[in-house]
Amino acid sequence: MSHPVANDKSTRKILVYGINYAPEMIGVGRFTGEIGADLVEHGYDVSVVTAPPHYPGWRVIAPFHALRYASETRDGAKTLRCPILLRADMRGIWRVIAPLSFALTSAPVALWRIVKDRPDIVLCIEPTLFVAPAALFAKAFGARAILHVQDLEIDAAFAVGHLKGKALQSLVMKAESWLLKQFTGVITISGQMRKRLIAKGVEPSRIGIVRNWVDLAKIRPLDQPNGFRRELTLTDKDFVVLYAGNVGAKQALEVVLDAARLLAGKPHLHFVIAGDGPEKQRLMQDYGGLPNVHFLPLQPEARLCELLNLADLHVLPQSRGAADLVLPSKLGGMLASGKPVLATADAGTELFEVLNGAAILVPAGDSEAVAAEIGHLIGHGEHPALGDGRKLAQIFERETCLAQFRAYLAATND
Repeated sequence: MSHPVANDKSTRKILVYGINYAPEMIGVGRFTGEIGADLVEHGYDVSVVTAPPHYPGWRVIAPFHALRYASETRDGAKTLRCPILLRADMRGIWRVIAPLSFALTSAPVALWRIVKDRPDIVLCIEPTLFVAPAALFAKAFGARAILHVQDLEIDAAFAVGHLKGKALQSLVMKAESWLLKQFTGVITISGQMRKRLIAKGVEPSRIGIVRNWVDLAKIRPLDQPNGFRRELTLTDKDFVVLYAGNVGAKQALEVVLDAARLLAGKPHLHFVIAGDGPEKQRLMQDYGGLPNVHFLPLQPEARLCELLNLADLHVLPQSRGAADLVLPSKLGGMLASGKPVLATADAGTELFEVLNGAAILVPAGDSEAVAAEIGHLIGHGEHPALGDGRKLAQIFERETCLAQFRAYLAATND
């Protein structure tokens, strides 16, 4: 299917600048990669400055290299990859060192592309805001600088303890506020994140909301034997509680695994953690001995629908401190699978408001409540809090969300 070019007079040029990009399979990289491919499909001339794919495991796998510059064409976008410093334990200050290293190695490349190509738009992706100064340089050449906020990374870094200290927080927040106000426009993924941005000084009229999406044609209920049950030696009678995604501090998976410990005596109940991330090895050490807990690696795209259909119940835990700093991108896929969802979300958060009436909701951090609700669902075969998740998933429909994103890019003016 052909599409009209983005501009009647000439193809518009966009530079996408962010630390995560395709072929990363989950998180920010997945969505930014799909944005780039969609813009190419709709007639834009897209260039990308990014790091080698490294998320969620924070390690680079061949043929990519963490410490080398490289170029490729991916889905029609000219993609330049810049070095990033990583190590096996990516907790604490290394969660700052890694994005800062990318900002330093990529800034000359981004500046060169801005001067050479003269893009109409520079689309800067947060995380990481460290690249904002170089992205904003494009305004000197008449470009519009638009920030896509996927994660309020600075708030989250202090909330989960990667950064500490009131004096440091005050200094960093002031710098963040100044940078945010320099952008022509800002796109974020939830209403609560929009409120946070307004509180940081961004003009409300300059903020648009586009939710992270799910392809409802690819992720759907399946009525067939599940290969993952066979691989885990589980039967159709076994009840599977599934978490699939990044395994990091913000996900607070201890809440789910503590519930697994509380429910260890229930026959035919199994907890599956599928994914990768900086907390995975520690969780495997602490909980891997439980007979009802299973860990799976990050699964390829071709098996994502099958994986999500492994669940009899999806769980979506979040750290209380990180609530409303990000609306989990995995939510759309959970709902699209048609399987029940249990989320830890406090009243007043956007996750609570979105899921209220469709999912089981318990307070953040309450493993006993998680265990009790799982026990209720198993014992009764139903739960009064559950609604039609597949219907709710319509608000995350892929083509609608991408069309909203393009419309915002076209409408944003100085």
